[in-house]
This record gives sequence, structure tokens and C-alpha cells, in this order.
Amino acid sequence: MTTENLKHTLTTTTTYLSKRPLKIAKTEEFIINDDVEGEEEEESSSIASMPIMVPNPRAQRYLVAIEYIGTRFSGSQQQQNCRTAVGVLQDAFHKFIGQPVSIFCSSRTDAGVHALSNVCHVDVERISKRKPGEVLPPHEPGVVKRAVNHFLQKNEGDISVIDVRCVPSDFHARYKARERTYFYLLLSGPEPLSTFEKDRAWHVPEELNVHAMQEACKVLIGCHDFSSFRAAGCQANSPIRTLDELHLSEVVSTPFFPSIIERAQTQLTSEDLHAVETDFGFGMRRRHRCYIVTARSRSFLYHQVRLLVGVLKSVGTGDITVSDVETILNAKTVTAARPMAPAHGLYLGHVKYDLP
Repeated sequence: MTTENLKHTLTTTTTYLSKRPLKIAKTEEFIINDDVEGEEEEESSSIASMPIMVPNPRAQRYLVAIEYIGTRFSGSQQQQNCRTAVGVLQDAFHKFIGQPVSIFCSSRTDAGVHALSNVCHVDVERISKRKPGEVLPPHEPGVVKRAVNHFLQKNEGDISVIDVRCVPSDFHARYKARERTYFYLLLSGPEPLSTFEKDRAWHVPEELNVHAMQEACKVLIGCHDFSSFRAAGCQANSPIRTLDELHLSEVVSTPFFPSIIERAQTQLTSEDLHAVETDFGFGMRRRHRCYIVTARSRSFLYHQVRLLVGVLKSVGTGDITVSDVETILNAKTVTAARPMAPAHGLYLGHVKYDLP
């Protein structure tokens, strides 16, 4: 081939490549403004704010609910050189289907924060292993759940899939969420926490004034400017939030949390709650009084729940009064709030959707 012909060939190839349409990615490729990590930061549900998505028409989108113990995770959001819930889940999916996937969570959680049910979505294209390139019908949700859990249990065993559902290709786990519920677990009493309770609850040695804390909850429920309960790193456009529920309940010490229906129906007497405190003799641990703070809203500000719990705890111990809570709320500055509750007592309890 002459030099002139070679030059012509290179020019033609370059022109073709510059005009060639981009190949559609196998997984959803876009960037969400997700730089700040925290357990309750802004979860905008505005459709207008959603990034443009180009889903793979050959892939099936799954909605996946996961539970995890946050102690050994550096949060839920994927980070380089850190063990995260999303990172471990993506690895399990990769081993299952033989190709990398991108997973998008409904709610981000900080290091140490647990999840009874966090929800994410993932696109999976089922490719034949015998005939590479051949696209097969999507896996049934039950198959996905069992297969991914198989690989998750080979990891640390502190995360698992609890539910899987097929959803349309435009269904977004974060932007389609209608409501989020968080639980915060407090254990009150002078005894040190049990080994089984460590990193699962906030230990408060003092006795708590439950009535005063419940009155403080009433001050904070509703639509307010929550600037006093918004950490410095918050990227939300507005501090205005509607807190649909903020409720304190005392329950028998147990790893399970009450549902909305159970909270309305269960009326335990003082005798019921303290029956577990009977002296069983040598070698039997005296249990703490167990309190659960429930916070429910469509979206939360960065660290909002932990800041709310910090104020409620201060009311319970008598450090501040109920009227002080109203003053803190009206101050509209986080410097007015009490110290933030630690991460290890917080649980993402439920993410609600209008599912198709």
C-alpha cells in the first residue's frame, strides 16, 4: 500500500469513528449528585430533577431490598478502598451473572448505621454462557434472591437480600420512594451493654423521662425549617421538611421493631415492660429499659434523625426542657442543637413505594 493510500485510509477511518454513534451501555450510566454521604440526607423525589437515563432494552430491572449490619461497612455508598454495602452487593451480582453491574440505592447510610430494609435497583442482562452473545429470558426474582445470597454469605455474612421484584426500566429506587422510616434504639440503665447489644444501640446510663420526650416529639412533628437539625455537609436545596411521625415508645427488649400497625395496637403496661427485670439469680444479666424513636418522612436532611434523637435524649435526661426544643427549632442553626446521637443506634427501617 502506498503512503498516499495509507494516509487516505487513516483519514477515512478517523472520520467514520468521529461520526459513529455511541454504543448503548449494558448498565445504566449516569451520575447523581451524591457526593455527601450520610444516613438521612436529601432524597429528592422530584421527577424533574432525575438525570436522563438510557436503560439497556435487553436488560431486566430488579428492585432489591437488602438488610445489613452497618458495623463493618464504611456506609452504603460505594467508595474506593472501602468496604461498603453497595460494593459488596455489586460483587455478588458480578459473580452471579458474570459481568459488572451498577447498583443505585434509595437511601444512603453512614458508617455504623444499620438497615432492616434498604432498597436499590439493578439492571441485569442475562447472557448465555454456552453461546456468548445470546440473550436469554430474565431470571425469576426468586432465583436472583437465592443466587445473590449464596455469594453474599461467602463474604462476611453481614448483608443479605430479603426481597426482589421485577420493575419497569424507568423505575428508580431513589426517586420513586414515597416515604422513609428510620428507627433509633436507646437502652437505658447503669449496667454496661451486653456483648450482643454492642454497636446496635445507644447506651444511656441515666433514667429517661419518657413523658417529656414524647411531648418534645410533638413540637417537632409537621412541616418546619429544620436548619437546626441539618449537618454542615448537607447539600439539600431547602431545609424545609415535613416530619410525618416522630414517636418514642418503650418496648420489651428485642431485636425486632414494631410496624406502624403494631405501634398503634400495642399497649403494654408498665408491669409488662418491667417483667423482664426480675432477678433470675446468679449469671443472669439484668436487662436495660428499651426505647425506640421512630421518624417517618418522605425525605430527610443530612444527619437529621441523629440530631433529632440527640435533642430528645437531652430532654429525657433533664439537660433541656420541652420549651428549649422549640427554641432550638426556631434558632435555625445547627449550633443550637444538642450533640448528635451516635450512628450505631440508627436503623433504616422501611422505604415505601407505589409499586406497579
